[in-house]
Amino acid sequence: MSTYEMPVKRNSRDAALPSEEYVVKAMPPILGSVDMVATYLLIVFFITNANTAVSGGAAAFTFLAIGAVTFFIPSVIAAAQLGSMFPFEGSLYNWTHKAFGGYWSFFVAFCAWFPGVLVMISAGSVIVSMIQGLNSAWLTDPRTQGLVIIGLIIFACIVSTQRFRTVQNIVNVAAGLTLLAVVLIGIAGVAWLLTGHASQTNFSQSAGWGINFSPQTGNISLFGLITLAYLGVESPLNMGGEIVERKTVTRHLLWGTLLALVGYFVATFSLLVVEGSTNGSISPFALISTVDSALGKPVGDIAFVCIMSFFVVTIAVYAFTYSRLLLVAGIDQRLPVGLGKLNRNRVPQNAIILQAVIAIVITALMYFVAPYFTTFGSAATLSIDVYNITLASSTLVWAISAIFLFINLARFYFIDRVKFLKQLIFPLPVLWAAIILGASSCILAIVDTLFFSWIPSDIANGSWWYIIGGLTVVYLIVAAVGSMVASSEAAWEGVAPE
Repeated sequence: MSTYEMPVKRNSRDAALPSEEYVVKAMPPILGSVDMVATYLLIVFFITNANTAVSGGAAAFTFLAIGAVTFFIPSVIAAAQLGSMFPFEGSLYNWTHKAFGGYWSFFVAFCAWFPGVLVMISAGSVIVSMIQGLNSAWLTDPRTQGLVIIGLIIFACIVSTQRFRTVQNIVNVAAGLTLLAVVLIGIAGVAWLLTGHASQTNFSQSAGWGINFSPQTGNISLFGLITLAYLGVESPLNMGGEIVERKTVTRHLLWGTLLALVGYFVATFSLLVVEGSTNGSISPFALISTVDSALGKPVGDIAFVCIMSFFVVTIAVYAFTYSRLLLVAGIDQRLPVGLGKLNRNRVPQNAIILQAVIAIVITALMYFVAPYFTTFGSAATLSIDVYNITLASSTLVWAISAIFLFINLARFYFIDRVKFLKQLIFPLPVLWAAIILGASSCILAIVDTLFFSWIPSDIANGSWWYIIGGLTVVYLIVAAVGSMVASSEAAWEGVAPE
């Protein structure tokens, strides 16, 4: 349990939440460092982010480096500090409750949770695109694409409700296959050059590495995309009450971050070398084409299986990881208490099922209803459009929750500096640098993602603003209203008894 203790007052942010005690008693601590690293990779390392990043050419590396320094590493530092101080189930939900109280904790939890539902759909759309890469005549009808994604969500839901140790073993295998895919993709890029082929991207021109702010021809939209690629570092700590030992908090963040950074740079390099900035910027299948071209189709088939396993399993990872936010909200009486109940496998089955139902409804709206009312793209490219729209809207809402990593840290410092300083695991100047850089990057990512289309060939900046902005406003209204209701319910029930 945390050593960061304050006087307890009824319904105050200083009171221990019921979920803090319930989880450690009812859910077995089975997560070690390897488990948490694997979960971290399947949440943070969305390898197909490299496919869109390469549209900026060599500048993709510039944005990857800037994003790592200004957002990714600061987020890791903040999550490590907060996770060490408060190693409880729910991560941001719990931390924000202790910093600001019930209303903001639910609001931030919703902003962290809902993108997880959208990313489940995005992962399904990648699988559709990968299947289309095998044969362009397959899955061209939007309704068929939607049915495939719904089927994947149902499958992930069923898997996620099984014995957690078994599910985590599957996740560990999928993470290993993902790393194998990265190795094969990296070898493909090197082999392409060693066998006498010219790089499809010119890295010698310094201008190609620069940042272009032009609304029409610029690459500034990559900043929002790169921020998305680095979001979610705190998500595995949603299961903070189920880890074996405290040092797992910092250990998995260190190794997971290193592997994710290497993975993004390797995948981006090989795509730029073999496919180029144009061919590699649209279809996720370009990752397989890269291996096919350099190492032959049999090796490409192995890479295909590895990457497909990632996206199939990652839907389940998002399902069980983000269900923990619903779990703790149910236990703390901010949501119906049924969401806080466990099945015979000691996992929050009701929360997982609710997430699946919401994801299925959204998928149905996107693939069964939206095609009849929208004019962007085509049936064949709908999965790509949906993938980018859902991830972009996720970035906006997710970035709002992520900024609380830094706001919470600052809040704890000013609440009680003496106690805060006693629990530092980083020098104070490092923490303040992380707070300033991370918060600023979140704000810039929100503005960048809102105004610059990720797929200008399908959706122009003007239309992008309305689609992404409109979706985000809807999400935030739901979060604000839900927070008021949840906060009122918690106050009435007396969520933090003495």
